[in-house]
Amino acid sequence: MSTTAEPQTHGISSGQKCPPGKGLESIAPLLQSVEETPDPIPTTIKGTVPTWINGSFLRNGPGKFEFGKDRYTHWFDGMAMMHRFHLCEGNVTYSSRFLQSDSYVQNSEKNRIVVSEFGTLAMPDPCKNIFARFFSRFSVPKSTDNASVNFVKYKGDYYVSTETNYMRRVDPQSLETKEKVDWTQYIAVNSATAHPHYDRDGATYNMGNSYGKNGFFYNIIRVPPPEENAAKEDSADLTGAKVICSIRAAEPRKPSYYHSFVMSENYIVFVEQPIKLDLLKFMLYRIQGKSFHKVMTWEPQYETIFHLVNRHTGEESEVRYRAAPMFTLHQINAFEDNGMLVMDMCCGDDGKVIGDFTLENLRRGAGEEMDKFYNSLCRNLPRRYVLPLTVDEETPLDQNLVTGYKATAKKTKAKEVYMTHEELYDDELLQYGGLEFPQINYDQYNGKPYRYFYSCGFGHCFSDSLLKMDVHTKELKVWRYPGLYPSEPVFVASPKATEEDDGVVLSVIITPREEKSTFLLILDAKTFTELGRAEVPVNIPYGTHGVFNLKG
Repeated sequence: MSTTAEPQTHGISSGQKCPPGKGLESIAPLLQSVEETPDPIPTTIKGTVPTWINGSFLRNGPGKFEFGKDRYTHWFDGMAMMHRFHLCEGNVTYSSRFLQSDSYVQNSEKNRIVVSEFGTLAMPDPCKNIFARFFSRFSVPKSTDNASVNFVKYKGDYYVSTETNYMRRVDPQSLETKEKVDWTQYIAVNSATAHPHYDRDGATYNMGNSYGKNGFFYNIIRVPPPEENAAKEDSADLTGAKVICSIRAAEPRKPSYYHSFVMSENYIVFVEQPIKLDLLKFMLYRIQGKSFHKVMTWEPQYETIFHLVNRHTGEESEVRYRAAPMFTLHQINAFEDNGMLVMDMCCGDDGKVIGDFTLENLRRGAGEEMDKFYNSLCRNLPRRYVLPLTVDEETPLDQNLVTGYKATAKKTKAKEVYMTHEELYDDELLQYGGLEFPQINYDQYNGKPYRYFYSCGFGHCFSDSLLKMDVHTKELKVWRYPGLYPSEPVFVASPKATEEDDGVVLSVIITPREEKSTFLLILDAKTFTELGRAEVPVNIPYGTHGVFNLKG
């Protein structure tokens, strides 16, 4: 493939656009191990919790960072801790549990780290003799089942997920850990993302890797909806799961890392970005004593490729859509409009950020030390790419095929289109450090034209504001207070909603300034003003993703 991208139109990188941090406080208390709270405890309500909110706000994230004398080195490595805020008739209770993964159980039994994680290599057992320790380095490490990233649903059941081939089924009421599920026992993939998509029929779509003698492939997975009137057993059920499309990696020895993917009403788009996994290093990293994140590299000499797939037929378009190198973790939404596929996502210009989130960096002292690290990070900003769906032999060369949007797409040669993006924000956003963790009114607007999304602003290494963006006007509404660090905002629609933003936004707020001063924040989604908060007398570490479970 060509590795020479056309010049970027925006010139200044996303990181350079945002003002530098100065005098940032330490966030080390947000990265400390905490105790679980398995039995629900009451919270103190300030303001009002709307009585129509009935269900559970489920959150996931790292909650334990050491075993015995062993310490994890990367934030992603902490043991998964599940949190549940149960809202019912204006009252809120809180509970939490550590996921009883094999990793957690084995580490606990040995009182040391015995399972390797993303950024921490488990060292050989010191009780083994020197020969056994030497040869243990040559064994292939097992994937972790420390599913600390997200709650996901398949056939009506909840699972917690990370980015390996393992998930754990969980009880969303008690947070009890149930069986471990291995994707490889159902379909030919070696992993799956923690960000599936759901269609309106109840089917779940995801992506996973596979590799063998025929090369490296990115696979689109479909798990069918639960069967109506089928007897429901208390066990994992992924029957009927199948790979609907296998996309060959453009660089077979250097496939791309991905965290999520794009889905509209009729299409799935896989974004092959220049964060590369070096497969040779991957094979050798155990012998070299390196952790997994060391095999990931940002290689901007490669362009970004958008692979278009019809999600009903599984057919991949022969047209290669490409763009300048960029980095993305989370998509916002995608929809079809007049023969075009509009894709909104959070993007940056430097993919080295993932490896930087070591606990040593995140626990730096306040002031100059923290400022230096924060200012070295990429800032992600919302972008819109528009992909023309009807490109064929008759399509003229070097003409903009996009109408009605500022993004462009030009056919450069047969079966190849080059795209530039539209910046989906005004300069006001830059003062909040860019944004991430986007959420929409998913149930009603995923894959459809929409107007609003909710996200976290990153004026610090961890989010320090909540944002509501109007993609029509690019106007912002903001919730921000010094020293308060919100989690990913989750939208919950009111029961009789007639407008897209009729509902509430939920977020867990933590602070490094006080012990046991966490609270669940409830914002009116339309005005983005506070309705109430439920104060929890426990410490909660900074987490990753969450969902709202209407069934409670």
